[in-house]
Amino acid sequence: MSHTTAFHGSAKEDILESLCNQFTIDDQCLFKITQTFLSEISDGLSGYGRPMAMIPTFVKGVPDGSETGTFLALDLGGTNLRVCEVTLLGDKTFSLRQQKYKVSEALKTGEVTTLFDYLADSVDAFLTDTASQGHDSHVSHPDEDSPYVPLALTFSFPVEQSALDSGVLLTWTKGFSAKNAIGKDVVKLLQDAFDRKHIHVKCVALVNDTVGALLSRAYTSGGCILGAIFGTGTNGAYVEEVSKITKLRQNPTVAAGGEMIVNTEWGGFNNSRSALPTTPYDNKLDRESINPGFQAFEKFISGMYLGEIARNVILSLIDAAPKPLLFGGRSSAVLNKQWGLDTAVLSEIEEAWECLGRFSPPGQGSPEAQKEEKLRRIQGVLAQRLELSLTDISLEDADVVRQVCNLIASRAARMSGTAVAAILVHTERARLWDHGEQSSAGLKDEGKRIGVGVDGSLVEFYPNFQTKLRASLRALVGPEVESRVDIGMAKDGSGVGAALCALVAQRQSQANHTNGAYEYDPKDIKVTPPIELAYISSLSR
Repeated sequence: MSHTTAFHGSAKEDILESLCNQFTIDDQCLFKITQTFLSEISDGLSGYGRPMAMIPTFVKGVPDGSETGTFLALDLGGTNLRVCEVTLLGDKTFSLRQQKYKVSEALKTGEVTTLFDYLADSVDAFLTDTASQGHDSHVSHPDEDSPYVPLALTFSFPVEQSALDSGVLLTWTKGFSAKNAIGKDVVKLLQDAFDRKHIHVKCVALVNDTVGALLSRAYTSGGCILGAIFGTGTNGAYVEEVSKITKLRQNPTVAAGGEMIVNTEWGGFNNSRSALPTTPYDNKLDRESINPGFQAFEKFISGMYLGEIARNVILSLIDAAPKPLLFGGRSSAVLNKQWGLDTAVLSEIEEAWECLGRFSPPGQGSPEAQKEEKLRRIQGVLAQRLELSLTDISLEDADVVRQVCNLIASRAARMSGTAVAAILVHTERARLWDHGEQSSAGLKDEGKRIGVGVDGSLVEFYPNFQTKLRASLRALVGPEVESRVDIGMAKDGSGVGAALCALVAQRQSQANHTNGAYEYDPKDIKVTPPIELAYISSLSR
């Protein structure tokens, strides 16, 4: 099918069958994607400049929940900038106080110095507000000889790190395109902003928000090997053996051995699209995006793009000739605008289909009557969110749109499972399952819980997303391994993870000053009174 703007002459049932065939991915396709994932993981670990960057983070060790301390976090989540105070309580729990600041489109697309000045101003504003409201924040400096308070920067964009406190921006994602940023050290950009404004804060560590999710889940659950984001964007970070990160070559970290967290940047997986099940709608979205040819995997599965894929499909049905297949051929300003259909609308449609039982007693009404009630709820969602008249939306229209949304979201969830499976296989915690008799003999963590921390609006709120992800994972690694995968939400990963990384950075710095080698130990990360407060800037999803 060559057209994405209109269908020509086919019956509605044939059109829906064609869409189903394009967006449904079978187990064989899942295996192909996973095998390609494994190849690109190895490629990224062996060299620089790969689409799936496999970035060494220089964060060594994973917390166990006993760490304590009070810190600040600065969390950029797309449209909002959040400054928060994080207190780690040492019993796998934490407390939080926060304030949000809006990030305008002008800041996202203007000069990079203006964006980072705004980040610095937001920290300053939070501190000023905290002081004026009389909150006791237990502020003190880790080094009484230093006038600066340490800060760990959690940055949710692809960065090539060369040390814990240094990293060069490779590319912008998620709608950001601030000028004169690519190739610059983001830690220096932030530090320069603090210095220009005479704000006494020092950036001591650079952390990806996905790394933060891993650290946060490890802290609250007692262990974690993979952190994954399935929200506006997507990414994963996992615990790798340093010896396998061969591109580090002569870096002193290699001699020390042990383990290190690697930021995969898997949103850029398979930019060639050799393994991804591409449709004309995916091609159109990519061509019209701000980064055509890049972040291919992300464009198939993340919340920033699913609504746009659905919008393109819906428009093709509206524009079908000689007879329209949706809404009597009527569109709206929402549907006619690029990015006008938010993925949240897809979630609302699926929620309306799933939630009838919450409003009606079980067994009430015939199956036909229950289906009609569900479709009327979807009809209402479409009228409100697409700004269409109810008279233009038949129940049949509502059912077609529901099926389109389900196809697109199901594909995203199943493809998300391939990323998790690839990490489990690569780290020797699973084997690709041939559907024969399964044995975990010889696997790492044999018979034990495998901790996976997740964050993001899709995995947290989209109906059945995690269930479908798990079904995909089970098909790839088998039921025995899948049953041991403990997927849990990473509570405020960017803030808590950054707090933990700031503490690690302090300890590593102290070890360097005494010429001693540093290996992570949770006992090292217990702050005695007065509680230290670190300013942690976290730009995250």
